[in-house]
Amino acid sequence: MNITSNKSLLDVDQLSEVHIQSIMNEADKLSNDNIASTKKYTSGKSVLTLFYENSTRTRTSFELAAKKLGADVINISLGSSSVKKGESLLNTVKTLEAMQFDLIIVRHSDAGAPYFISRNIDIPVINAGDGLHAHPTQTLLDIYTIQKKLGTLKNKKISIIGDILHSRVARSNILGFSKLGANVYINSPKTLSFFKNKFFEQKNSRVNFVDDLDHAIENADVIMPLRIQLERQEQGNIPSLREYSKYWGINEEKIKIAKNNVMIMHPGPVNEGVEISSGLVHGDKSQINLQVEHGLYIRMAIIKTILSEAK
Repeated sequence: MNITSNKSLLDVDQLSEVHIQSIMNEADKLSNDNIASTKKYTSGKSVLTLFYENSTRTRTSFELAAKKLGADVINISLGSSSVKKGESLLNTVKTLEAMQFDLIIVRHSDAGAPYFISRNIDIPVINAGDGLHAHPTQTLLDIYTIQKKLGTLKNKKISIIGDILHSRVARSNILGFSKLGANVYINSPKTLSFFKNKFFEQKNSRVNFVDDLDHAIENADVIMPLRIQLERQEQGNIPSLREYSKYWGINEEKIKIAKNNVMIMHPGPVNEGVEISSGLVHGDKSQINLQVEHGLYIRMAIIKTILSEAK
């Protein structure tokens, strides 16, 4: 199954339903394989993680996934790299291409950077998050988590709450969830929303931006509050964290109007007591730790698929 013509994974919009389900099936096989930790599917292959932004969770998940498959993993420390000496992104990746890696996993603060890299080298690229644009592997692990619990996304009500403006997870999830037939509801402060009338609602009838939080939560199958990105709040988009938590923070009282078996998800890291209560994070409806576990199998499935098709 070719993920794309150059075998890269840049965002979920390039994937058909068949492609997505193939990745889910592969993740199932790996999670059910009792010797998955020792069976070397990609022995002899070399994987580079190139992270221009800090990320403990995603980077560790990718590194562990590649190592479990048997690949050799190299991490570039950007703090001591030639980037600090003024080397351009193009020169950096051309140098890395000459070292003959089999796969590059990249996170970058600039939207589109993984696309640029993919166009300029003959090595598959996995986008581990680019700017405010996309985070495809997070979407795939979220889909996998929902499918394992509910069986399907079709006609399920999935509500995404909070800082949509700064969330690459939200953008990819809206695309991925709606592609699989979910009805996606979006609620956020107006100052933390984005171009809703110019893209998603006009192009996809399954995407609904609503002004009332109760409208988003009522009868929801899945509720996903987003991390309020503290590092970006100097822009003054919200009056205070206390006010944000009062009106948009998800807690036990607010979810009473959702379905009884509602799934509580979060892309992490979590600001407990701000976008979500501690009780929900650690309660029986929470799927947050399961998302992390599933992320390992999904990333193993993607890496295995790409490397098995590499030249």
